[in-house]
Amino acid sequence: MTSIASSGKGAPVTSSAPMPLTDKVQEALAIAKRGVDELLIESEFAQKLARSEQSGKPLRIKLGLDPTAPDLHLGHTVVLNKMRQLQDLGHQVIFLIGDFTSMIGDPSGRNATRPPLTREQVEENAMTYFRQASLVLDAARTEIRYNSEWCDPLGARGLIQLASRYTVARMMERDDFTKRYKSGTPIAVHEFLYPLMQGYDSVALHADLELGGTDQKFNLLVGRELQKDYGQEQQCILTMPLLEGLDGVEKMSKSKNNYIGITEAPNTMFAKLMSISDEMMWKYYDLLSFRSIGEIAQVKAEVAGGANPRDAKVALGKEIVARFHSAQAAEDALADFVNRAKGGIPDDVPEVSLSGAPLGVAQLLKAAGLCASTSEAMRMVDQGGVRIDGAVVGDKGLQVAAGSFVIQVGKRKFARVTLA
Repeated sequence: MTSIASSGKGAPVTSSAPMPLTDKVQEALAIAKRGVDELLIESEFAQKLARSEQSGKPLRIKLGLDPTAPDLHLGHTVVLNKMRQLQDLGHQVIFLIGDFTSMIGDPSGRNATRPPLTREQVEENAMTYFRQASLVLDAARTEIRYNSEWCDPLGARGLIQLASRYTVARMMERDDFTKRYKSGTPIAVHEFLYPLMQGYDSVALHADLELGGTDQKFNLLVGRELQKDYGQEQQCILTMPLLEGLDGVEKMSKSKNNYIGITEAPNTMFAKLMSISDEMMWKYYDLLSFRSIGEIAQVKAEVAGGANPRDAKVALGKEIVARFHSAQAAEDALADFVNRAKGGIPDDVPEVSLSGAPLGVAQLLKAAGLCASTSEAMRMVDQGGVRIDGAVVGDKGLQVAAGSFVIQVGKRKFARVTLA
């Protein structure tokens, strides 16, 4: 077993007397707390900040991500934004890729065992993850680590010794484990290892603070307990809210099709941001904008005073598109959005060539990739959501003759179709 820290139990390292909090520390604490769900324990973190200021030694701030899927959306960037804020305060952020733990499968919030990934899937996804995360983090100032560095050398003996440090009773305090146990849903033994291995990451990295979503709270607390058991000063934990998607109800998720991908085309990204509700816009501001708290408060005050909330949404949309693309792309996306709102045709309409004229309108929409199925196409016609060269299609039995025309489905789907 490769030794990471003392294997014996001991008193955690702590500061004997509280340090005064300077204005700079208070400001850093306010930035850290912005938009968070919980900061545990705030007084401990304030002392860590104070010691860091006095010693000039940056805090080690950890974010672990299992590369379970190759693409990131704005929901993922909520915690990355917080990392960037702490990075800009001068602290050392650690982007931890869970190449070992992802092959176990995180059971957080799940009612069934998640299938583990292969090594090849993990490596491919990890490369994409960090490339996309670097659109938020300063890659040059980010420490990249893989938890296989210390998890692989543990071996069977080390893993058993680690498992001896936590009880089944404590593990069953997890809400998802409790529900599955009571419902008779199987819980595999290896799932108990996931929070232990995530906690051991904090020991290996001597983390001062670990970040995660609200669904990761249990795992983050395990890290605190293991650090204490290894004689280290315990990390603080900071949980960020889970961002609702475009529907304003469900957590942003690709599987729910309510997401905004950070590598989506600028026009698509901007249009999706403009579709969120005025009420939800403020949560997006708090969790996604890099504007200061004071600047956001000013925007809110202006809207409360009668300013059009659409202008505030436009500003947010431009900020986010510019971050992931460019300022010019944001301006072009706004122009495209305005053009579409006036009934105009966007500049980036895909061209599709089809044969088989005359073709039923439902078959045409499916073949052009504008609807997933003919039944969906029929529904869109019924709802008045289909236009051909600007004219609304009201007949589900329409046979479209040969020719070239622009088809629109809903507000954002267009295709320039040539039918032969």
